Amino acid sequence: MKFKYVRIQGRELAENTQYAKGIFSMCWKLIHNDVMEEEDADLFREIDKWFAEELPYPPPCERKENVVCFFKTENTDEMMKMIRPAMWLLKKYNHPFYVVYTDTPGEIIYEDKYQVVVKAERLIFDDTPYTPPKY
Repeated sequence: MKFKYVRIQGRELAENTQYAKGIFSMCWKLIHNDVMEEEDADLFREIDKWFAEELPYPPPCERKENVVCFFKTENTDEMMKMIRPAMWLLKKYNHPFYVVYTDTPGEIIYEDKYQVVVKAERLIFDDTPYTPPKY
């Protein structure tokens, strides 16, 4: 089964969106908190630079709207190749993350060849045990 969109995110919520932080925010936080070694921080800066040069910066993000970005899976081969080292950095520093695939990311307010931007809806983590329906 192939999904339309993918996002790499953590468990902690971003203050501005109240949505799970994305991989870029998580890595920048490790740098700003002096957790990441300088060599690793330089690696992440190169990754971030590549994305800034290769992908359009969505206007809703420029305006700091309450939004979240998802990559389109149909065009993610090169992006995922470039983001894997950032995922490795999160693993190296024991920072949990999830790779979330979906067909329904939310209300899309911006779209380009590589990504969609959706209105952020507050995530609620429910730790109630799952009970399957009875058929």
